[in-house]
Amino acid sequence: MTPLFDKKKKNLQKNSTQSAQEVSEQTGPLRGLGRISEAVNRTVAERTAVIEEKQRDNLREMLSEIAVIAFVGPSGTGKSTRAVAVARKHQIHWLIDDGLLINGSRIVAGSSAKKASSKLESVRQALFADETRAAVMRRALAEHKPAALMILGTSDGMLTKICNNLWLSQPSMLIRIEDISTEEEMRQAKHTRMSEGKHTIPVPSMEIKHEFSGYFADPISKLRRRLDRERGIAPVVPDSERTVVRPTFSSLGSYSISDEAMRMMIELILTRIKGVAGLVGFKTSTEVYGVVFSLELAIYYGFNAQVVLGDVQRKVSQLVEEYTSVNVMAVNVKAIRVVHSS
Repeated sequence: MTPLFDKKKKNLQKNSTQSAQEVSEQTGPLRGLGRISEAVNRTVAERTAVIEEKQRDNLREMLSEIAVIAFVGPSGTGKSTRAVAVARKHQIHWLIDDGLLINGSRIVAGSSAKKASSKLESVRQALFADETRAAVMRRALAEHKPAALMILGTSDGMLTKICNNLWLSQPSMLIRIEDISTEEEMRQAKHTRMSEGKHTIPVPSMEIKHEFSGYFADPISKLRRRLDRERGIAPVVPDSERTVVRPTFSSLGSYSISDEAMRMMIELILTRIKGVAGLVGFKTSTEVYGVVFSLELAIYYGFNAQVVLGDVQRKVSQLVEEYTSVNVMAVNVKAIRVVHSS
């Protein structure tokens, strides 16, 4: 190796060492920042975990304060049919039956286990074995904070599992179907379940028929008088003389409403919503647990269509349920016409 080549090699090694040192000096602070960022992320994650744990503890404590009443009986013996009378007797306004949270005559949260694709999945849903469903029900209970809650089940073991999954206290009172129903009544209920496949839930149902039943006369009059008051027009009929006919539960009778009567009520409701020019199309479909409305609307030019349609969905659902006790499952709305206001 020549002296000249050896010298060049040494210079190259020296430059390489200097470059490595320069790179190290430049990347050193970056590595430090990376370590700081990792430490911050760990701290945030730890604090988040602590907050979430505290929130879970608070939720558990809140739910444990709800008094639970168990209503137990074999499947098909008429628990759901009897639940309303039993709850009324004990002044209980909240029920859990078949995966549903029910307040009075309204389904507040949950979905019926009868809609499950298999019997096994139906049982899982009724027990709230799925954590997502259980969490939704816990939040609903925490939001409404019922003082007392009746839970319907087929056995003591089922009630225990439901309470554990929903973080509720074990039942403080146990009512059995045999205590309030005769053998004949339970036999008849089971025969109906087996032969007709019918299942009752303790909320009103609606039967759409094409003959006017007359049940809507008072609710529509009441709605008209309410609109008159808002416009400053004195009501013709005093409040004390008003009568509102509401649907009865399946154990007490049936309730039917014509399509035309329902359309009349919804048209009156729409007159209260700014931006709606009129109802163009109207359809109803009856589901297992209520009714679905499909509305085609004309809206005034200059209004935000999304805001107007959102108001229609909320107010139609709210007021139809308020005046008829019909469970409104959905209100589908579509703007198909724009009208220039005169």
